[in-house]
Amino acid sequence: MAEILREAGVNSGSLYHHFDSKEDLLVAVLARYESLLGPAVMSPAARATDDPVERVFTVLGGYRRLLLESDFELGCPIGNLALETSETGSPTVRAGIEANFAAWRSAIRDFLEPALDRFPSGTDLDEVAEFVLTVMEGGVMQARTRRGIEPFDASVEQLRRWFDRMTTTRRKEDR
Repeated sequence: MAEILREAGVNSGSLYHHFDSKEDLLVAVLARYESLLGPAVMSPAARATDDPVERVFTVLGGYRRLLLESDFELGCPIGNLALETSETGSPTVRAGIEANFAAWRSAIRDFLEPALDRFPSGTDLDEVAEFVLTVMEGGVMQARTRRGIEPFDASVEQLRRWFDRMTTTRRKEDR
């Protein structure tokens, strides 16, 4: 809390005037992150390419840049909070974290929706979005632990190969 107060340039009285507790502050931070997902993460990817699948990889490229630019200090803030609060976090905080993950999965699913015809019949885009999130979070966590980009790159490359196989399977189904 002392670091937050120092960075914000306020005293504790001012902070607690707006937030009744540290938990209330964290819940507000989570709501802010969720509101920034579109403009800060997804919209730049949507502007960068028209290809629905490449948009996913553009998002992952943004996380890669964040890792490198921060010398592996920063990753996904929601993933960091999930790890830090998994045992001690309140149900309200966990709900805010899950809302952020759900918004992320939904945005990835929305990216992939126009490409559904490129995937095998019956592909569940919600499951694909969950898989993409798992690859991203796992790759970020491993890269930060090793303080090297190799695990992230390997995870993303494997995901790319998976997408390639899925779309190849669809082309074979169409024959």
